[in-house]
Amino acid sequence: MSVRVSAMSVLPPVRRDRIIAQLPQYFKKEAALHTKDDFNNKVRTACQEQRTGTVGFKISKVIVVGDLAVGKTCLINRFCKDAFDKNYKATIGVDFEMERFEVLGVPFSLQLWDTAGQERFKCIASTYYRGAQVVIIAFDVNDVASLGHVRQWLEDALKENDPTAVQLFLVGTKKDLSSPAQYSQIEQDALKLAQEIRAEYWAVSSLTGENVKEFFFRVASLAFETNVLAELEKSGSRQIGDVVRINSTSNKLYATSKKKHPNCCQ
Repeated sequence: MSVRVSAMSVLPPVRRDRIIAQLPQYFKKEAALHTKDDFNNKVRTACQEQRTGTVGFKISKVIVVGDLAVGKTCLINRFCKDAFDKNYKATIGVDFEMERFEVLGVPFSLQLWDTAGQERFKCIASTYYRGAQVVIIAFDVNDVASLGHVRQWLEDALKENDPTAVQLFLVGTKKDLSSPAQYSQIEQDALKLAQEIRAEYWAVSSLTGENVKEFFFRVASLAFETNVLAELEKSGSRQIGDVVRINSTSNKLYATSKKKHPNCCQ
């Protein structure tokens, strides 16, 4: 516990624009991880009763993968720094940003890993895939080939993780460069693929900022909900910190045990 506390002490405070009180909605109903309008009732109750255990100390790992130049770094920078750099620079290996949220009154952190799309850096980047709770696969909505490579990126990411424990998001980038007709055509293929791989689909523009904040708020909220539900499952019906008390039945059992061994401790 001391390690977790010390780690929290060096994290920056939650910014006022990173507070989440309601579940952000999906982008497309036909390709959403779930279509509920609000957080799970158990999660809301646990937050209100301060029974979220160690969730407030945890850092949820998010990896962003995809082809070279689809805009992974721009996506992260637009959200974390509210900036867009038109001068393209390939990511060498990996880089990451830390983002702090407050979800339903509970602090929660995302560690966003920006991985290299170049083939020569793939071996380096893949070593950082392990332990991811969320996998974001990015593709360029103006480049059909990048959508075609999504399954391979997914396979590489899941080699290092439990497929049943990872939340998947398929994100189309550079939406601002696509005409309505062009986008509509590739969106149908992307939605079909998202359904097949059981991912939630989003389309964003890092240049204009369209849907970027909404997308990451959705990622943080669903990751938070999953963590709280897992914590509740571990703790069972007992609240975190409850003291186990010896009840009258236990005392009777102890007394019976003593009668069976009259010479004990004499």
